[in-house]
Amino acid sequence: MAIASTVLGRLLKAAITLLAIVVLNFLLIHAAPGDPAAVMAGEAGAADEKFIAQLRERFGLDQPLHVQLWNYVSNILQLDLGYSYRQGAPVLDLILERLPATLLLTLTAFGISLLFGVAMGVAASARVGKLGDSAITGVALLFYATPLYWAALMAVLVFSVWLGWLPGFGYETVGADYTGLARVLDILKHLILPAATLGLFFMAVYTRMTRASMLEVAQMDFVKTARAKGLPDKVIRRRHILRNALLPVVTLAGLQAGQLVGGAVLTETVFAWPGIGRLMFESLEARDYNTLLGVFLISAAMVILFNIVTDLVYRLIDPRIGATR
Repeated sequence: MAIASTVLGRLLKAAITLLAIVVLNFLLIHAAPGDPAAVMAGEAGAADEKFIAQLRERFGLDQPLHVQLWNYVSNILQLDLGYSYRQGAPVLDLILERLPATLLLTLTAFGISLLFGVAMGVAASARVGKLGDSAITGVALLFYATPLYWAALMAVLVFSVWLGWLPGFGYETVGADYTGLARVLDILKHLILPAATLGLFFMAVYTRMTRASMLEVAQMDFVKTARAKGLPDKVIRRRHILRNALLPVVTLAGLQAGQLVGGAVLTETVFAWPGIGRLMFESLEARDYNTLLGVFLISAAMVILFNIVTDLVYRLIDPRIGATR
């Protein structure tokens, strides 16, 4: 019952937050320079005032801003994200078509960064002040300081162009028509470079956070008591230090999980990965307001969902947290 109450409370707050985000994003997008009707008219080779006026009337751009906002919010409540005048399809269909690719990329990158980041942080804390500690923290700092787009370009250049080990672009091999297990393996092969590039940056953050948290918890009284009782060092590190040290790491992971979508914009663009990040970039260039708003809404919903999951993970790691809420 306590967990159900927590989830319902978070969902209510999430609904209010999403409504605020919908309104704010709508106002910000429409405040940006550029007229989508003029862009479409220019692409059609008929940029006269009459044609632009017809386009504005067709897509409701001639209505007052508050009327457009009311219509948009009303449609959102009916799960209608609008129509993409640039691509000639409902926005929801476009997002649902590309969302699986983004989820595959971001969740894989998140798993890589969290798993290897925590493991490297634990290893560094066990060798504090030694060469292994310096090597791990140095590598983490290098990954953190490297711009994401530059790392992506270098990954393509080294592993795809020079060595020819991995495909550098796309979601799967074009024209191969693989099916079943062969298609799955082909997609996974294309996933390695973008997921590793996106995951390495965040892995560096988790490495440094885990190391610092492990060293801090190791100085606490309950750890000294466990050592005084004669418990093996491995048991102390696993059951007492690591479990408590993971709480700030989980907090950071919950906050940065949503940022993976933002990082995916660059990654998907460089690697031609057909996700919503690339869709966002294409829509921005085309002044496709409805698609941009739809992508922003789905991205915000993913961030809120990650935060709810973070709260539930807290309870799994330390049940005492749930008892105080």
